[in-house]
Amino acid sequence: MHRVPGPTRLVLVVALASLLSLATSAQEAGPAQPAEHAAQAEHATAEAHEASLADLFWPVVNFVILCGVLYYFLKTPLTGYMKDRDQTIRRDLVDAAAIKSAATAQLEEIDRKLKALPGEIEALKKRGQEEIASEEQRIVQQAAAERDRLLEQARRDIDVQVRLAKRELTEHAADLAVELAADRIAKETTPADHARLVDRYLSQVKR
Repeated sequence: MHRVPGPTRLVLVVALASLLSLATSAQEAGPAQPAEHAAQAEHATAEAHEASLADLFWPVVNFVILCGVLYYFLKTPLTGYMKDRDQTIRRDLVDAAAIKSAATAQLEEIDRKLKALPGEIEALKKRGQEEIASEEQRIVQQAAAERDRLLEQARRDIDVQVRLAKRELTEHAADLAVELAADRIAKETTPADHARLVDRYLSQVKR
């Protein structure tokens, strides 16, 4: 905020003092007290009027001179002060308009976001439901794949066990057949058959 310079304040004080002196002189130059008789009253009124005019002349002259001096000395400071004050007010108005515009833009942005908030919430809810459904489907597919893997592993284990069991049964059957054949041969072979078999073996060895 601009302040009035010191000399200007001094001139203003002098002007106010002069105005007060002029007002006091005017009050002192008022009509005289009424006379007892009409002639004396008229004569006193005329004299008072002439005296008041004479008394007011020099204060008026002094006041005019004072106004001229004040105008001369105060014109430049007051003009500069008013110009600076006008520029300050204009700048403050421009700043206020800019602040108001920025605040309006912010309020509009907040209002737009508030209006868009229900849609964003609905979109988030929909996306969450889609993600939940996708996750459930993935879990189901993963469980089905794990089940198929376990079934395939169980089939392979069963095939291996079946092959082992068949091999064991075959070996056991072969052993039983050999034992049965050996027992049968042992029971049906006579000493003559033994001698003939020995002779045949020896003859084959000699050859």
